[in-house]
Amino acid sequence: MASNIFVPLAYNVMAKPIGSVCNLNCAYCYYLEKSKLYSQAKDFRMPDHVMERYVEQYITSQNVPEVTFVWQGGEPTLMGLDFYKKVLQVQQRFAGNKKINNVLQTNATMLTDEWCSFFHDNNFLIGISIDGPKKFHDYYRHTRQGGATFDKVMHGIALLKKHHVEFNTLTVVNAYNVDYPLEVYHFLKETGSGFIQFLPVVEFLAESSSDRDLRLVHPGYQGKRSLAPWTVDPQKFGKFLCTIFDEWVRQDVGKYYVQLFDATLANWVGEMPGLCVFAETCGDNVVMEHNGDIYSCDHYVYPEYYLGNIITHPVLSMVKSPRQLEFGAAKLKKLPRYCLDCDVRFACHGECPKHRFLNTPDGEPGLSYLCESYKMFFHHVWPYMDYMADQLRQKQAPANIMKYLQEKEGFKNKPLKKTVQNNVGRNDPCPCGSGKKFKHCCGR
Repeated sequence: MASNIFVPLAYNVMAKPIGSVCNLNCAYCYYLEKSKLYSQAKDFRMPDHVMERYVEQYITSQNVPEVTFVWQGGEPTLMGLDFYKKVLQVQQRFAGNKKINNVLQTNATMLTDEWCSFFHDNNFLIGISIDGPKKFHDYYRHTRQGGATFDKVMHGIALLKKHHVEFNTLTVVNAYNVDYPLEVYHFLKETGSGFIQFLPVVEFLAESSSDRDLRLVHPGYQGKRSLAPWTVDPQKFGKFLCTIFDEWVRQDVGKYYVQLFDATLANWVGEMPGLCVFAETCGDNVVMEHNGDIYSCDHYVYPEYYLGNIITHPVLSMVKSPRQLEFGAAKLKKLPRYCLDCDVRFACHGECPKHRFLNTPDGEPGLSYLCESYKMFFHHVWPYMDYMADQLRQKQAPANIMKYLQEKEGFKNKPLKKTVQNNVGRNDPCPCGSGKKFKHCCGR
């Protein structure tokens, strides 16, 4: 069965060189407690021999001209600059004709001029975790002593700008900031983030666990559990996305890149979305712990999803293993009939398996907790995506939609209506409300 599953020539590893160790104690962080999986560890720092083995395998095992290393945590800057200087040396040793990129995700609180100069000189792309303006960011993102972190993050961003380091932002959409979409979006634009990522937080808490057990559990957990209080509300998250999209599509297309909107447009034209939650299958994005342990996914770092260690097993053999291929294929295989028949399945593909813990209206298991969110969003953006997809097919810029909307709507900000061509005759009035015949308007 697994032998018929397509194996990609390229894959991604999210490396955790410091494991789950972090200088912050964010309330919703799903990774902090992963240290319990390594209770016997004396040091969570990645040893040089593990790093060297990983770099060599990751570069040489991929049949692509460009290889991107992703460093996360915990807080990866806790490894210190010397570690990344060694990384660059090893990368150069094995690069051959391949271009090597490095991406580092940080909370930005420990950045200095020295760090930022290093990032600039070595073309690192930096991801900054920030949840919006101060009142939103500091609500869940605390120091280990419970203090605020926003001002330190903004200082880190200022240093990145000073040294002309390219950065983007990752915003966790939670139970608090979900009610303030435009405040969050305007703030992110003001920080200078040209590429914006929104990550909805959905977590389960075990209702009873010992100090040795993980409190945040996966959907298959058999014990008593409840949604964590910071989990985002599905309807509110859908409105959050729609509200931001309405401003973006009229003002910011081609100026600011929102990952989720880009992934949606990619699926609209039949391309790979570049976002695993909206891909038809998954499994080629594994995570590596500080000691070389490989797990199926960053959100599945549990004993049940352990694949092996790179010291004893080549990383490609684990990514290609029948177990991992089945993990990735299950995203499609386990879609309930309700999802298979959905009109926006092509854009969603059931979303992340981690969130599929609801039953469908027919009682079948496997429905995403965020189904309501994405149905609301995809139906809302349908006519806009149709227009931008058509522009791409004509080898025109999707940003043309801004001029089109300005001409069509004036300053009324009246939304377009979804066009269902199968039910509209060429000489019928256009469903968008323009007053023109369909063949002279959207039907073109």
